[in-house]
Amino acid sequence: MNSLTKKMNPSRSIPMKDSGTSGSIHPEIDEVYRDASENIETSKKYTGGKVKQTELILFTTQLSVMLDSGVVISDALEVIAEQSEQGTLKKILLEVSGKIKGGDTFSRALSSYPRVFNSMFISMVKASEASGTMAQMLGVLSSYLEFESETRRQIKGALTYPFVMALMAVAATGTLMLFVLPRFTKIYEARGAALPALTRMLIGFSGLLADFEVLTAVLTVIFILSTGFYYWSKTLGGKRIIDKVVIHIPVIGSMFVDAVVTRSMRIMATMLNTGVNLLEAIEVVRGSCENYHFKLLWKNVDGKIRDGYQLSESISISPGTELISPGIIQMLQAGEKSGTLGRVCDKVSIFYEKQLEDSIKKVCSLIEPIMITVLGIIIGTIAIALLLPVLRISSVVAH
Repeated sequence: MNSLTKKMNPSRSIPMKDSGTSGSIHPEIDEVYRDASENIETSKKYTGGKVKQTELILFTTQLSVMLDSGVVISDALEVIAEQSEQGTLKKILLEVSGKIKGGDTFSRALSSYPRVFNSMFISMVKASEASGTMAQMLGVLSSYLEFESETRRQIKGALTYPFVMALMAVAATGTLMLFVLPRFTKIYEARGAALPALTRMLIGFSGLLADFEVLTAVLTVIFILSTGFYYWSKTLGGKRIIDKVVIHIPVIGSMFVDAVVTRSMRIMATMLNTGVNLLEAIEVVRGSCENYHFKLLWKNVDGKIRDGYQLSESISISPGTELISPGIIQMLQAGEKSGTLGRVCDKVSIFYEKQLEDSIKKVCSLIEPIMITVLGIIIGTIAIALLLPVLRISSVVAH
């Protein structure tokens, strides 16, 4: 057993895996989604507005600095609230400060606002309360939130140009289909001539778009299918399938996996280096994953460690081990042997962060040519359909 496993609190109760029958057919699935269900119930009680990512980052940074300077947490929250503009965050900070003065812990007070503070944020705060490293943990949280914000900004920036192109293409296509093509139809009908087959197909399609009843029926079907898909995606079976598809989408899937592994290794490195035991670190990592298959992987790893296995062994023999590359498992094994698992996790997170940046650039570089190709095919087809009758219009008019 490695040194990190030996650090675990012996007084902490460790539930044993139930090998017998239980009230549920899939007890492991129940546990994977137990925390998510609790968050959903809590979020139903919270009816406040959302908080901008920049506000959350600034708050986390300020609180980290103030706690590191020795300011009491309730006083720090009130000071930050006074400096904040009127809004949701200001109201939440004052309420959290009041709850802490009333005897609640910081993590418990934050759990009342799951739409603002996600499970990863709350879990890391909870772990830092036990280890007495809240200021340091909040600093790490701030850095990670900044990284996530920058990643989103890069992706949105890369999608802006293709999105504008798509809007212009839709506007141009709509104009051609609804206004230009019908004019050619009238000219040809007046002369008793037949339009080219491709042009007739497009005119028939534009006629359907102009028919209010047909358009209403199409939109109704789309709405019903979208609603059905939304509710299906919230079911266990739907989430399992969708999350599996997300992982295996070419290029994008690898970017997603890199993002989850980067987050997991960074959280584990931070918690192990600040004295949090391995089981609690894995619990936080599992709470930070929204993908079903990653949640299930870390749930099984947790169970294997409780049975006496080391972290690297637990990952290699758990379902979903293909989500973690063999190189990472070997590095974790080396870290366990040398007693430097925390530092190894930190190095892995740095490596995967760079790999994630490369994946984002690769995806962004592919978006533009794909969009240009697709839009070129669509607009090119319409242009050809328009040019064919134009090339024949002189002969039609002459007759």
